[in-house]
Amino acid sequence: MPNLASLFQPFQLGPHTLRNRVLLSAMTRNRSVPTTVPNDVNVEYYRQRAAGGAGLIVAEGTLITQQGSEWQNAPGLWSEEHVKGWRKVTDAVHGEGGKIYAQLWHLGRINHPNAPEQIKAKEPVYAPSAIAARGGKFRFLPGSPGYVTPTSIDDPSKLLPAWRRAAENAKAAGFDGVEAHGANGYLLSQFLDSTVNKRTDQWGGSPQNRGRFGLEVLKVLCDVWGSDRVSIKVSPTGGYNDVGMPLEETVKTYSHFITEADKMKLAYICLVRYSKTFDPVIDGQQRATKHDVLATYANLIKQSATFANANYNGPEAAKAIDQGQVHGVFFGVPWIANPDFARRLEQGKSLNGKVNFATLYGNGGDIEAQRRGYTDYPTAD
Repeated sequence: MPNLASLFQPFQLGPHTLRNRVLLSAMTRNRSVPTTVPNDVNVEYYRQRAAGGAGLIVAEGTLITQQGSEWQNAPGLWSEEHVKGWRKVTDAVHGEGGKIYAQLWHLGRINHPNAPEQIKAKEPVYAPSAIAARGGKFRFLPGSPGYVTPTSIDDPSKLLPAWRRAAENAKAAGFDGVEAHGANGYLLSQFLDSTVNKRTDQWGGSPQNRGRFGLEVLKVLCDVWGSDRVSIKVSPTGGYNDVGMPLEETVKTYSHFITEADKMKLAYICLVRYSKTFDPVIDGQQRATKHDVLATYANLIKQSATFANANYNGPEAAKAIDQGQVHGVFFGVPWIANPDFARRLEQGKSLNGKVNFATLYGNGGDIEAQRRGYTDYPTAD
């Protein structure tokens, strides 16, 4: 049995003591039916994984405003209804001795103007520049269209109040902190990326200007929460949702951004390493800019905790901690079919590797229909 002891050492994350360093990554599951408010099945899903030993849970990407996402039943956090729904989740997690952060999510150009929630919002699909992402498939719209050309927002600071409201709602809902979703080609990474952000004002051009919006978002979140309960997730290799810059520009951009974010003394910065799963082939070429994310950026993080993500197994995660590269590791897919993933690792029990990918995402329907492939995976006991 490999030595995984370092994974099961407690870790002080801001004011909270995590019971271990086996963390549950945010994963979209699209099951907050019938609208975007967390329901009783969502409560059970997170309760199971807290009971299964997760050191920290980051809830699935949570929309800060009404947006025309491909995921019609992704949860939100812009209303009192959402606060009440999430309160049931956080109470369940805390009841099992767990800690949970909200992942605050704005999709930017990865929305569709004809999606019902976008129409209700009475706002255009905003992005740094009027450049469409290649890809997308809105199956619930006639003809299953892809992404469209967004509206270049005239003043990006107009979006900051939505981040503040979501952060305040997350606090009211009982979360232990918040994670800004700065990865995977969504709004924050769109501002960072020079292939998406063609602005010539203070929000575009140099790495400093392209990083400005994300840093302003973090300042807002820190103002609400205090910096030691705020975090950010970044994926410098890009790829997913049609982002990615030449290597030299990538390193300059993310080195600046991570250094400046770290100066805020955040709870943690999560570095997502390259994953083929998030590297689509576009126009015959893989889109990502492959490089060693931990080797390139981890040494820049001096005042925040460093967490890592993407396709780790137990021994590899323990080794990264033992070598001082990171303080903890997020796991995703293993938690889907193993609600007790951390307990299995600690006790040396085999994993259930049979993830039903056909039921990975919800497809609407009633609440009971959401359980299949979500809360019906067995524990090892």
